[in-house]
Amino acid sequence: MTTAKNSSSAKRNPRKTAAAKSRNKKAAAKGKKTPGKRKWSAAVTGHSDALDLKKGVFTSDDPQKIARSLEKSAEESHRKKGSSRQSAASMLNFYINRAGKNLPASKKKTLNKAKEELKEISSKKEKTDKKKSANEKSARPKKTKKA
Repeated sequence: MTTAKNSSSAKRNPRKTAAAKSRNKKAAAKGKKTPGKRKWSAAVTGHSDALDLKKGVFTSDDPQKIARSLEKSAEESHRKKGSSRQSAASMLNFYINRAGKNLPASKKKTLNKAKEELKEISSKKEKTDKKKSANEKSARPKKTKKA
């Protein structure tokens, strides 16, 4: 017969019982998450090769500043797999998703605005790149056929 006091104190006990350890080993063998391996995102943030972000970039309240900083970091990085815009957007999404429910609504709003700003920055750059390439093509001398 277990009392309410015994069952609740078992949940609060920080020491693992032999049965709990056994369950964790079985879960690990099946490829499931164990309590000690849930914080993978902290390791990714600390040791990621994706981008070298400016310290405190996500603490700003200015969405334009966040977007510009992410874009600059992505452009300067030589280790990214995709385009600069993809890398910057990916890092911003990673931060938002990692914060989850702990992210205040005001901060989430700022970061979502930064996402939109990032899209605008990249679309402007694509337009200027297209204009540059069009100007370069028109500046080249045309080949003429000799008769």
